[in-house]
Amino acid sequence: MSTLKLGTIATQDGTESTDVTNVVNGTAKAWVNFNGTGTVAIRRGFNVSSITDNNVGNYTVNFTTAMPDINYSGSFCGNGLVQIPVFYSTTTTYVQVLYYNTAGSGVDNTLCVAAIFR
Repeated sequence: MSTLKLGTIATQDGTESTDVTNVVNGTAKAWVNFNGTGTVAIRRGFNVSSITDNNVGNYTVNFTTAMPDINYSGSFCGNGLVQIPVFYSTTTTYVQVLYYNTAGSGVDNTLCVAAIFR
């Protein structure tokens, strides 16, 4: 394997550039789009090995490659106007996501999306 070491990355014409750490630190370390109803299934993803359906509206997103620590953040959404996604439990190998309705009951979603940043 080769290693390419750069300080900055620039557009082809050289009019714009950014420090490499902005690119490395600003990209999602994991993301997934999955069906959370019936048999849970990943549609597309990156660094996500599987989804565990724990209960109604309760999913565990399992990482292919572990995070270096639990100091990451996430963005989650589901389809529907009254659903509230909650970033519930974090480890280096997974994050647990809960989807609730406004009454506080778990809700399964046909469209679940999660992105993890670190």
